[in-house]
Amino acid sequence: MLQGRHVECDAGAVAVRTALPLLTLALLLFACSGGGGGASPAASTAPRHVSLLHASYDPTRELFEEVNRVFAQHELAEHQLEVEVRMSHGGSGRQARAVIDGLPADVVSLALAWDVDSIATQGQDQLAADWATRLPDHASPFYSTIVMVVRQGNPSGIHGFGDLVHGETQIVTANPRTSGGARWAYLAAYGWALRQPGGTEASATDFVRELFHRVPVLDSGARGASTTFAQNHIGDVLLTWENEAHMLLREMPGEHLEIVVPEESILAEPVVARIDGNARHDDVTEVADRYLQFLYTPEAQEIEAAHFYRVRDENVAARHASDLPDVHLFTIDAVFGGWAHAHATHFAEGATFDRITAAAP
Repeated sequence: MLQGRHVECDAGAVAVRTALPLLTLALLLFACSGGGGGASPAASTAPRHVSLLHASYDPTRELFEEVNRVFAQHELAEHQLEVEVRMSHGGSGRQARAVIDGLPADVVSLALAWDVDSIATQGQDQLAADWATRLPDHASPFYSTIVMVVRQGNPSGIHGFGDLVHGETQIVTANPRTSGGARWAYLAAYGWALRQPGGTEASATDFVRELFHRVPVLDSGARGASTTFAQNHIGDVLLTWENEAHMLLREMPGEHLEIVVPEESILAEPVVARIDGNARHDDVTEVADRYLQFLYTPEAQEIEAAHFYRVRDENVAARHASDLPDVHLFTIDAVFGGWAHAHATHFAEGATFDRITAAAP
């Protein structure tokens, strides 16, 4: 017998304080060490690890860096899961094509519904056609519009779409063949021209023809166009997403840029979806669904609003009302008959965009 001793386990350490039989002491030491092949308490409660691949369009890098960090904190606290969200960024059309061609993205956030529809129609059973009904607001947790960025003092006198084709103004925007933001910009300009007094399809086509004749380089994505304008100092005005415009002013204060918000522009709605054919594992499917649903929560909406996206949550939107001006936003359904018709008319091979750029000098 050992007199005056007691055994207490603490992370594998043993403190001997009061009396215990030798056999009991040995058994207790054996249990504390995880003997007998059983898992230790620490091992049994260790969080599992889940990785998601998220393919997104160009200007969301800063947004999802913060969203992913906060979502991972929630998953660890609420589900004991260590979640890593790996990002792939690029022009929206290129990202959609990459997923169709085999990029194993579990979720996507793309600039327009047509790109996700393309995955549903052209992919190998990767996504159901009813993907937009799974989440509120047609799977669009936030929205934006198209604005202009000009240099200090607005030397070209840009105040709206009509001013883009005056004088010798050079315009920077991305390529609508690969960039969702550029498609929104094209449709914003076309829709504005069409809605002018006496506006017709012919006059609107002439307007966008002149606009794109003034574009010296067509980058593949919105972020590339931002670099061309702000860092390479090409062009007099940048036509881009509203949130991307604010990012430029915040990240490049030395460039002395200014934002011009037109009185009327287009309602630009990025969308999100889980790619069923890739997110097949139960853990991945559940986490992917929670990730997309998280984008609608007040906490995530606050993050989105802080990055100058227009959000769906009315309370969050009210708190950020002074950050973004009121703009009359027309919709793609009202002016263009929806994305399928807009794509066939303007962006399909041989459609309006191809014709106006083929005629460029």
